[in-house]
Amino acid sequence: MSDYRKNLTIAARCAIPRQSMPHQDPVERISNFNEVALGWDRETAVEEAQRCLLCKTPKCVSNCPAEIDIPGFIRKIAEGDILESARILRASSALPAVCGRVCPQETQCELTCSLGKKYQPVAIGRLERFASDYALFEEELPLPQPAPPTGKKVAVVGAGPAGITVAGDLVKLGHEVTLFEALHEPGGVLVYGIPEFRLPKEIVRLELQVIQKLGVKLVNNFVVGRTATVDELLVDFDAVFLGNGAGAPKFLGIPGENLNGVYSASEYLTRCNLMKSHNFPANSTPVAQGGKVVVLGGGNVAMDAVRMSLRLGADEATVLYRRSRKELPARIEEVENAEEEGVQFKYLVNPVRFVGNEHNWVTGVECLRMELGEPDSSGRCRPLPVKGSEFIVPADMAIVAIGQSANPIVASTATGIETDERGYFIADDDGRTTKPGVFAGGDIVTGAATVILAIGAGKKAARAIHDYLGECRWPVLLS
Repeated sequence: MSDYRKNLTIAARCAIPRQSMPHQDPVERISNFNEVALGWDRETAVEEAQRCLLCKTPKCVSNCPAEIDIPGFIRKIAEGDILESARILRASSALPAVCGRVCPQETQCELTCSLGKKYQPVAIGRLERFASDYALFEEELPLPQPAPPTGKKVAVVGAGPAGITVAGDLVKLGHEVTLFEALHEPGGVLVYGIPEFRLPKEIVRLELQVIQKLGVKLVNNFVVGRTATVDELLVDFDAVFLGNGAGAPKFLGIPGENLNGVYSASEYLTRCNLMKSHNFPANSTPVAQGGKVVVLGGGNVAMDAVRMSLRLGADEATVLYRRSRKELPARIEEVENAEEEGVQFKYLVNPVRFVGNEHNWVTGVECLRMELGEPDSSGRCRPLPVKGSEFIVPADMAIVAIGQSANPIVASTATGIETDERGYFIADDDGRTTKPGVFAGGDIVTGAATVILAIGAGKKAARAIHDYLGECRWPVLLS
């Protein structure tokens, strides 16, 4: 029975407060890997959905890389038709339940929500999670009918957000799609990078099941560049999409980074998330569990790593960041969760050296205090060193979380695909590379970015691939 109040005035909608999200208690959650945000019940979701002003020109949609009909899916929640809401979501996105959890809505759709001009914006992401979870766990959403087979075959390299999006969109258009994943589990950063307590892996598995039911073939343990090259794939496929991400670790290049106990965030989180090292020796990949853990960096990956360390038994967990809290690039929700869980933050400090003992184990991080100067090219105030301010932060383990770089395996074995000076593929806005028939998108083009931007790149590339398969034309570009 719907309790949708059709005649609510704008004033009445504005008067409804933004609904809060229940969370696990911080004391309890650092002892488990269960999801921190517990989700909404139907009554709460309907109440939040009724806050939407149903704008005639919804700016939230124009600021959504996944191109979701946001007012449309929210209206259906408000009317109580949750399954139709989920259908609208899945028509645009292969990963709505994922996006509802990890997309930075506060800087995307919610940033341009009309209600947010005077009040708190509609909680679009939390509504997306609610409707998508309903279709995954409560009432199964019927699969859409794909277009008639085109006879065209597409190879998608990398089963991360961009690749999953391309595969899901193209299979619905009637193309035969094979999704190649280098690891033993598909999902890319969704499974090796983002912890269970922020994104349950069951959600990723269920989302992938949908595109597999539509006809996408999934091949794991297939390393493009080793098992087969891009050129070899083009013998059997009409087009190739490269969405192999930016999973190679990046370090600071300071003394002591080769000490035992110093991890890249990529390795640390992959061991913890994908290889389940927290359950050693039942799982065969161990990870150090330090008493005092120090994480270098201020993004979402840094928050994931430091919060993971607490769940693995760290006595103290500290984040070192060279700017102030205001400049932290991580989502404010993730920072607040970390603070609630007891993570300590040291701002305006810059690591300059790892300190070790006679056994080559890290014992501390030497830092230099910083002060903020004028804004740099990122728009954030440039950190400047304070001369003579060196001090040491004790550490039994250190995790470097300053970003990722491009893995060179695919590029080094492909011909005719140009890369930039950092090793990322050069591609136009629609994902076309310098090699006819080969497209690329996501982190392997932009560098490490957000899940939703990778999804947006995948959607653009899928359209361009579809057009290419129909016309078999390749424009002159990207010299």
